[in-house]
Amino acid sequence: MSNNESLAARAERAAQIIQQPELYKVCEGCESIVLREAVTCPNCHGYRFDDDEERVKTQADILGKRLPTSVPPSELT
Repeated sequence: MSNNESLAARAERAAQIIQQPELYKVCEGCESIVLREAVTCPNCHGYRFDDDEERVKTQADILGKRLPTSVPPSELT
């Protein structure tokens, strides 16, 4: 996937999150956005979250405009 395709996909996902922020929360450890039902962050295994809807929207907007900076667990094996 090229950088432009990756950015487009991230922007699309961010738009979905911004439309339904009540379904998500922001990890306080790595600032990833996870489903509200998550107990731990799949990226950093943190367990502290911010579920404020405005915070989720702001973080989705930030993440939707930049390339990923972390390595997902699926790529570590």
